[in-house]
Amino acid sequence: MQHRGQNILLLVASYIFYMTWDWRFISLILLSTIVDYYCGIQVRDSKDKKKFFVAVSMVVNLAVLGFFKYYNFFTENLVELTSVFGWQPDDLTLNIILPVGISFYTFQTMSYTIDIYRKEIEPERNILNFALFVSFFPQLVAGPIERAKNLLPQIQTKRIISKEMVRNGIWMIAWGFYLKIFIADNLAFVVDRVFATDEVIAGGEALFGIYAFAFQIFGDFAGYSSIAIGVGALMGFTLRTNFLFPYFVTNPQNFWHNWHISLSSWLRDYLYIPLGGNRGGEMMLYRNLFLTMLLGGIWHGAAWTFVIWGIYQGSILMVHRYYSPKFKKLGAFLKVNTLPDSWVHAFKVLFMFQVTCFGWLIFRANSIDQILNFTYSIFFNFMTITPATKYYFLLLCFYAIPLLLIQHFQIRFKSENTLDRFPAYARTLIYVGIYFCIIALGEYGTRQFIYFQF
Repeated sequence: MQHRGQNILLLVASYIFYMTWDWRFISLILLSTIVDYYCGIQVRDSKDKKKFFVAVSMVVNLAVLGFFKYYNFFTENLVELTSVFGWQPDDLTLNIILPVGISFYTFQTMSYTIDIYRKEIEPERNILNFALFVSFFPQLVAGPIERAKNLLPQIQTKRIISKEMVRNGIWMIAWGFYLKIFIADNLAFVVDRVFATDEVIAGGEALFGIYAFAFQIFGDFAGYSSIAIGVGALMGFTLRTNFLFPYFVTNPQNFWHNWHISLSSWLRDYLYIPLGGNRGGEMMLYRNLFLTMLLGGIWHGAAWTFVIWGIYQGSILMVHRYYSPKFKKLGAFLKVNTLPDSWVHAFKVLFMFQVTCFGWLIFRANSIDQILNFTYSIFFNFMTITPATKYYFLLLCFYAIPLLLIQHFQIRFKSENTLDRFPAYARTLIYVGIYFCIIALGEYGTRQFIYFQF
């Protein structure tokens, strides 16, 4: 098949893939495609209206995203506010449905227009190629958020599929299903049970429920990204890595270098740096960090818990930035470096995991009351041991420990695909083990990917 024919087939497949969820919302993808295709060309060709067309792209995409994602949130809070004064507005909330993947493809198309304005790329003048860039189905609904400079050249040229790409693609798909079906969906049982109540519960139940969510959201989201990367590889595409062992980092800055990399780098390049980045002194740096993470929290969802989560992430980044040099001096003063480096590193990893998990409590909580009650449970009701506490602990160990061991080897070999390091018989055993976990022990319910709601 000729290269153009491949792109037509992929575009049709991508549209059909998206319309299987709800055919009406393909119109939003078409709107983003047409607006940014035209604006991209005008930003390049016009002499005195470049900023105008960038603004058109931003306004259209953000207006669509804001309406569908935040209308219900603002109207519900407006109703609550006006009720304080005795006014009950009627028919204000329309119960808007959030289209799957809207946060991802709107960010992807906006970055395209901005990159043209910055003269980092040339506009794509073939509407077919650009439409495929916007709607490429493996990463359409939950990322990775691709940049035009990476994906468009692959769309424009003939793809050559090597044996290595096929081998890596199959592994990434298998690994993704392992993370999603075996890890995430099985741990969802613990998470749903624990977060079903807003009341004070046994501290162990609360803590293990939070830990379970940490591994659930990693398995769910990293699993989708792995499957997307694997499917892309089988068709000759190289998609960007979205996760790099985020629970083995030692500080908040490294966490965001390793978690949802395509989003964190997007926020850095198109929000943090335009705000001023680390230019303008320490106070401006802290302001820019805080605003970036606050808006990152709001991007995740229309709820006060996401606002608080963004504030929390911005705060710990600021604290790390301020105290990191001081901790190094304190460590030298106390001669902590006389301890084995592996001990110090392990302590930092464990401590950072706790910091991350408190963030996951905020992220997953159904209400602010639940955040407060679970925090109280962990610190003041931890000695209460229930049968559920023991059961959740065993389930957590069963699913999380093998994952951590596998990731230890992935870090050691500096690759998600560690199979090439093993002989053929070992690779076969690993595949058999993974497929057994997926087929025999996987949870085959109706759970969608968590990030579909974002």
